[in-house]
Amino acid sequence: MRIVTSCSEFRRVHMVAIHWHATRGRRGQRDAVLALGDALDHAVQNLREWRRRTREREELAALDDRMLKDIGLTRADAEFLSNKPFWRE
Repeated sequence: MRIVTSCSEFRRVHMVAIHWHATRGRRGQRDAVLALGDALDHAVQNLREWRRRTREREELAALDDRMLKDIGLTRADAEFLSNKPFWRE
């Protein structure tokens, strides 16, 4: 019995298990199924990262001047950072 240690590994094991029987003896198809699973994992990771950035920028915009001073930022810095698009670091 295999122990799955992460959510992406869980998804990969189960997605591959769903299609593995259909690709028996067809190496190219197996590679395609694995590549598709990797692409899906990458897309999900990007969406999570973008959502995290959006939340952090909303929180930064909500800080008052005293809190910004505590972390070494000015109001202009906070506005610049919070107005960046979610896809930019």
